[in-house]
Amino acid sequence: MVQLKRNLLSVALASATMMLAMQVHAQDAQPADASSQDAGAKAKKKAEDAKSLDTVVVTGIRGGIERAIDIKKQSTSIVEAISAEDIGKLPDVSIAESIARLPGVAAQRVAGRAQVLSVRGLSPDFSTTLLNGRELVSTGDNRSVEFDQYPSELMAGVTLYKTPDAALVGQGLSGTMDMRTVRPLDYDKAVVAISGRWQRNSLGSAANEGADGNRFNISYIGQSADRKLGFSIGYSHSDTPIQENQVGLYEPWQAIGAGWRPGVPAGTYYSDGIKALRRTGYTKRDGVMASLEARPSDAWISTLDVFHSQATQENTANQFEVNLSGWNGGYSPGLNVSGATVNGNGTFTGGTVQNVYPLVRGMYNHRKDTIEAAGWRNEFFFANGIKLTADASWSRAKRDELNLENNAQIAPPPALDSLNLSISQSGFSQMVPTRDYSDASKLFLRNTIYGSGYGKVPKVDDELKSFRLDADFPVPAALRNAFSALRVGVNYSDRSKQKWQPEGNINVGAQGDTTISSDLQYGLVDLGFAGIGMIPSWNVPGAVAKYMTFNPVDNQPWLIPKAWTVNEKISTGFVQANIDTVWGSVPVRGNIGVQIQHTDQSSDSRVWDNSQPAGHEIRPYSNGKTYTDVLPSLNLAFSLADDQTLRVALARQVARARVDQLRASVDFGVDTTTGKPGAGGGNPLLDPWRANAFDISWEKYFGSKAYISAAYFYKQLTSYIYTQNRDGYDFTALLQGWVPPAGMTVPVQTTGTMSAPFNGKGGKLQGIELTASLPLDLVFGNAWQGFGVVASASFNDSSIKILDPDSASSVGNGPIALPGLSKRVYNFTAYYERDGFEFRINNRRRSDFIGEIGNFDGNRTLRYVVGENITDAQVSYTFGDSSTFKGLSLLLQASNLGDEAYRTYAGSKDRPLEYIKWGRTLLLGASYKF
Repeated sequence: MVQLKRNLLSVALASATMMLAMQVHAQDAQPADASSQDAGAKAKKKAEDAKSLDTVVVTGIRGGIERAIDIKKQSTSIVEAISAEDIGKLPDVSIAESIARLPGVAAQRVAGRAQVLSVRGLSPDFSTTLLNGRELVSTGDNRSVEFDQYPSELMAGVTLYKTPDAALVGQGLSGTMDMRTVRPLDYDKAVVAISGRWQRNSLGSAANEGADGNRFNISYIGQSADRKLGFSIGYSHSDTPIQENQVGLYEPWQAIGAGWRPGVPAGTYYSDGIKALRRTGYTKRDGVMASLEARPSDAWISTLDVFHSQATQENTANQFEVNLSGWNGGYSPGLNVSGATVNGNGTFTGGTVQNVYPLVRGMYNHRKDTIEAAGWRNEFFFANGIKLTADASWSRAKRDELNLENNAQIAPPPALDSLNLSISQSGFSQMVPTRDYSDASKLFLRNTIYGSGYGKVPKVDDELKSFRLDADFPVPAALRNAFSALRVGVNYSDRSKQKWQPEGNINVGAQGDTTISSDLQYGLVDLGFAGIGMIPSWNVPGAVAKYMTFNPVDNQPWLIPKAWTVNEKISTGFVQANIDTVWGSVPVRGNIGVQIQHTDQSSDSRVWDNSQPAGHEIRPYSNGKTYTDVLPSLNLAFSLADDQTLRVALARQVARARVDQLRASVDFGVDTTTGKPGAGGGNPLLDPWRANAFDISWEKYFGSKAYISAAYFYKQLTSYIYTQNRDGYDFTALLQGWVPPAGMTVPVQTTGTMSAPFNGKGGKLQGIELTASLPLDLVFGNAWQGFGVVASASFNDSSIKILDPDSASSVGNGPIALPGLSKRVYNFTAYYERDGFEFRINNRRRSDFIGEIGNFDGNRTLRYVVGENITDAQVSYTFGDSSTFKGLSLLLQASNLGDEAYRTYAGSKDRPLEYIKWGRTLLLGASYKF
């Protein structure tokens, strides 16, 4: 990691040095007393060169890079950008991988795919995602968008705003990502683009699922003869195999007492269990994008956008699991360990665990996500220079999920086993049983103390409606030396997000303990990577339907906090003055403005009151609050000599609380012996995260061909949110309508202890970002024509520490860093493009961080994640205009070349929790454009 840091810094610093040398050399060639006529000639030549640059049509990798550089250069804010090489040609499976290559952005993988993104060291909760300038909903439990549901082929590009302006509605605290689809009238002719790819996972086939997948997309862009009407439509399909090998240890890792685990010394850190699994399945995604753009006159532009994505995921995990806590189903003799090994950090690392009763499990998940979005934008231009824009939008996301699990054991009688265990932090831990578990006829579904299974039916429905009205005015003559335009606007959004999660035991039916019939068997899967060998796999839903009963409910105390509705109504007004002036001899662009945001948040849910009579413990409960934020912002871009830009930005920023944190649902009760109330759950009275931000960025451009930059950001957080156990909490609202149970003699107190998210104060976040995008012929001459590099390094630091009792078992009871914060994030791309041939290789790295995952209960849990090192490569050839195959491109692509594992741990790396490999993916394909 240190070496990579040095390499990336060397690239950026060397690039800066070489560019400076080039400038000095050019200056030395001109006499110091050059005449004004010579200076005028130089300026004229520079303008001609710039004009020449503008008229050269650059395609392929370089075309995409140059368009992105131009977006960054022309922006008045500090931004990063991605631009598609061509229609349908962003090279990634989802837009997440593309965005993850931007400076200061890091991805977290889920099921092997980049899914959620951290910007500038902050978790996904702090950024906002837009589609064509409109805020998006999410199929997850919160606000953060699951980017793998957005096909890269349907996107024209992405702009990441690192500093906001007053007119940016829906802005995030760490950044705002705006995904853009094509505008058909931006093209001068009709275009049809088709591509298809075959893909294969290196882990190979297993159980009932293969390792092969496919992708296909087609896009059309057309215009009317008079170019007053344009239409575009794109369709993308992907069928991606899921193949996963995993070994996991249970949390908590905890120091055990004397005699707790016979054979293990007291004080040793020891896990309660271990599992190994092979997961197989698929993810199928279909996306459609369409735009209708009309320009009936010079005074009116109307654009209608629609987007639809539907993803279906189905997978089965075939799992071998052993409880190491001594809870072996109550059978004798009890568990003991011989030959236990303990490392210097007091962590149990292996031994022979005797008298265990393993489970062979089938874990089934079926999930369907649907996202729909539509927006209608109308722009009206008036003769006096006034522009009026009206934009109405709607989006909705729905998630329907089914989780089932079966437990099978060798029976009857109970067949206890011995397990040779070796725990590894850098590979698959090994657990070698004495018995053979490959014979399905000896494994029984049975109602033991473990239970025969469990199931959940989570559902999410997220809907957002918004309307925006802007007006742009020319400024009065007296102000034109300082400002170029004035913009005012209002935006209203209404969002409602609902989640409910019925759950229940899956019990064997009246037939009692049973084996699984051969017609439901998929065959054997190999857990040899964990030392186990073969185990059976089977159709879990089929087994539940044939042998078991499953009646999920949502009326139990532990399920009440999992069902909620959160509503947000946000009214935003803003005024912004655009700056285009000269200070002294320095041209200055930018904007200054203020945004006023009024939020009305509420939640409708239920409360479980365990002090009430049976059958009356559940009652409805609603709560909420309103608040107003005043958000000033300033962006200045100083145009310096030699195509340099210095940017300075100041802003007050907010990020609204996670949706699940705003839920009103709680598990509530009153201690009948003391009269003291207590509860745990959500908190709809939360204020948002708030921060005062300062940014400065120096950028050196070479037309649109290249740039180098160095940026620094600082955020002083004045309010942040984390789960706390707070005494003295006022329970007046929850006590309304509460009736003391019979026999209670003590008075009821109005204050007690609440475990919920609350606002904290103080703390800072800061970072440095270094970036270089260079075609190497610009530095080393024509011999390097076609070669180029794009490199970035980000270094983040935060003084903020939080306590999260919900995740104490995996991150410890002490203060932890902000979730999502990697102190170091690196990105390096090397490419070659010439005569139709293209090659690129990309490496992205991030240091350790605290990630957010869904635990067994389906709730958010924080967990230490080992930093990742992901390498992708792509080679392609496009036939030229003179070829018979004009418009045809052939592609070979490989992702995760190093087969990088995903690793989590409990506080210390020698106490692993998960070690997962999803394999490499190879793609072979072709595209055709005409």
